Amino acid sequence: MLQLLKNLLGFGTKVNYKELISRGAQIIDVRTKGEYQGGCIKGSVNIPLQNLSGNLSKIKKDKPVITCCASGMRSASAKSILKANGFTEVYNGGGWMSLKNKIS
Repeated sequence: MLQLLKNLLGFGTKVNYKELISRGAQIIDVRTKGEYQGGCIKGSVNIPLQNLSGNLSKIKKDKPVITCCASGMRSASAKSILKANGFTEVYNGGGWMSLKNKIS
């Protein structure tokens, strides 16, 4: 159970985010538009969590997807939504600032 919780929140197996980016990974930031405008990862796409289900066509299914938000909770929900809609390679990147440091 603990490992499942860790995996859901993005604390499971270590992920090489730089390698995912080199493979064309898409970074989907699920914070609100206002949060996103206050700072974001260059090249990321802002699709607020509440709008994600209606905007799945904007995300390529054949490329890895990394979700991020402010702390990792909304990005965990976004990962679940994407997996439930047929996306196979989805990673919870957690908080956007932490993710930015991992890929810089």
